Amino acid sequence: MDNPIAAYRNIVIELLESYARIPSVSADSNELEEQLILDTQRDHYQILAIGWENGRRVYYPVFHVDIRDNKIWVQEDATDFDLVGELERRGVAKSDIVLAFQSPYKRPYSGYAVA
Repeated sequence: MDNPIAAYRNIVIELLESYARIPSVSADSNELEEQLILDTQRDHYQILAIGWENGRRVYYPVFHVDIRDNKIWVQEDATDFDLVGELERRGVAKSDIVLAFQSPYKRPYSGYAVA
């Protein structure tokens, strides 16, 4: 890849946009929404669940991905969607994916980048 950061940015955005198009299981409720947040200047990408469900406040990251140090940092993946597998299928090397949700001492055993 001539410009891996630009390529990684496009891949992450495409994946999150495709996930955001999937109808939510709570689509019948207008009090809960998933917001797609794309900060392309600072390379922070998220989908947040925000609103109310059964009288309780909902606010949590569904996905949080950062690009830093020429790597994709998966900060959060609260789904059964195979985000990391999709990154690999789109050409991102395991050595360029950091499973940031794992403790740093476990990362050397993950098969992915340490940092």
